[in-house]
Amino acid sequence: MIHVVAVITAHPGQRAKILQAFAANRAAVLAEEGCIEYAAVTDAPGLPPSSGTLGEDTFMVLEKWASMVALQAHAKSAHMADYGAKTREFTAKRAIHVLSAV
Repeated sequence: MIHVVAVITAHPGQRAKILQAFAANRAAVLAEEGCIEYAAVTDAPGLPPSSGTLGEDTFMVLEKWASMVALQAHAKSAHMADYGAKTREFTAKRAIHVLSAV
């Protein structure tokens, strides 16, 4: 199994626009062969800012894939290209961590 943790930082005040596009694209991703989990997460409500919080402009996408082949097909999919085009202007930076269990 392949795990992905994507840390997405929006330009100030633009996170909601990216999350809206994520939500619209999520069903297509979940329907992909090999997709086990695909969810966006933000800081839990009520947490004071700290070195461990994401902040108002950042969110994470937690993913699980059956194989590297499935993840690679996901990355090349038309709906992900469309999502990227829709969110590019709102995104300040991305860090994609592709991991395997030990």
